[in-house]
Amino acid sequence: MAKPKPPVQPGDSFELTVTGLSHTGDGVGKTEGGFAVFIPLALPGEKVRVKVTKVKKTYAHAGLEEVLKASPDRVEAHCPVFEACGGCQLQHLAYPAQLDRKRRQVEDAFKRLGGLDHVRVLPVLGMEEPWYYRNKAQVPFGRGREGTVAGFYAAGSHQIVEFDQCMIQQLPNDRTIQRVKKLAIELDIPPYDEKSHRGVLRHVLVRTGTNTGEVMVVLVTNGAYLPSHKRLVTRLREEIPGLTSIVQNIHTKRSNVVLGQENRVLWGKPVIVDTIGDIRFVISPHSFFQVNPVQTKILYDQVKKAAALTGKETVIDAYCGIGTIGLYLARDAAQVLGVESIPQAVEDARVNAEANGIEHASFEAGKAEEIMPRWAEKGIRPEVIVVDPPRKGCDPEFLIACTNMSPDRLVYVSCNPATLARDAAFLVERGYRTEEVQPVDMFPHTNHVECVTVFHPA
Repeated sequence: MAKPKPPVQPGDSFELTVTGLSHTGDGVGKTEGGFAVFIPLALPGEKVRVKVTKVKKTYAHAGLEEVLKASPDRVEAHCPVFEACGGCQLQHLAYPAQLDRKRRQVEDAFKRLGGLDHVRVLPVLGMEEPWYYRNKAQVPFGRGREGTVAGFYAAGSHQIVEFDQCMIQQLPNDRTIQRVKKLAIELDIPPYDEKSHRGVLRHVLVRTGTNTGEVMVVLVTNGAYLPSHKRLVTRLREEIPGLTSIVQNIHTKRSNVVLGQENRVLWGKPVIVDTIGDIRFVISPHSFFQVNPVQTKILYDQVKKAAALTGKETVIDAYCGIGTIGLYLARDAAQVLGVESIPQAVEDARVNAEANGIEHASFEAGKAEEIMPRWAEKGIRPEVIVVDPPRKGCDPEFLIACTNMSPDRLVYVSCNPATLARDAAFLVERGYRTEEVQPVDMFPHTNHVECVTVFHPA
């Protein structure tokens, strides 16, 4: 028996009413038969003409040909390459509407994926000035028709979209990227070609210490050879204010991962320093450090509020990274124990604890679900556990290890509402409850939203 043919085909053009936004920021509409169509750059409430580009069994993708009736929340995007670049998804949506959309995204995840209708989602904590906030830029280099190009990838591809100024990058990052590009062309440093796996300069990563002014430039190269590196270092030192670190990162694998494992310091320090509140952090090329310094303090203050520390508590900081959350809480706690699977991050966390004179924080390398039961066997019972997992959320074994320690408060910091809702449902099954979620807008003009949720024993 022949399979039913989808109601639309590539190349079809028709009118559609947009009824929602997907988790990736695409507009969503349905044909008369209920077949879903995803349309980048379309907004809820709009009537649009679209042209189908790709068809799957249960949905299709389409390009936006014309907005026939615009949403009152539609605005002119600030960035001239917004529609081509994949870095932002929501610049065409007014900022207050972005915040409302993100709150609804979290609310929908808890209701639809977690089955937790009772959980109240608070208004999103947004930015007064939602532009030029990123303290880290990682820009791919490649070869275009007229030579070296550098920019961000177009959505869903590895086609580089060049830019003069990124509207969500801090200005020193932009200036530094443009200087490196100009010097790479002048000094004839060949850009990397993904298809042939030839060329030298793959990416340039720039980190800026927002509160210290320190700047790190990381040159990611396809092998140890970096032509004219002495002249490049001299020129960068002359032309980049605040530069304190130039590092060559060697990455020879065919991979979408930006950084390789080996770093060579070409000049200056192997790290830079920045602060969150009154805590200083040492940041290496590989360190995970939140990219929006203004909102990071707001996020961590929400974590501190949820932890409700009195100075007597033992706090476990799981997925601790370089110790940012644990050290931010440490001065209000009796003891902080951090656990992280990446050994270098643990070393950085120990350095950060020492740099801040925090002697009652310790960090261990390994899987949290293996180390925490060992701590429990030694009689450690944390009043507070803080978890800040990657987008995939927490493994069930880890959540079981958490609940087996019976903390009074489990503070969950999430960058993915879908996995947060899934894990929340699991924690409810394990005897914990939550009443509300506090979203924080760490990445204005993108589809991402962070959340802080506190769980208590039921």
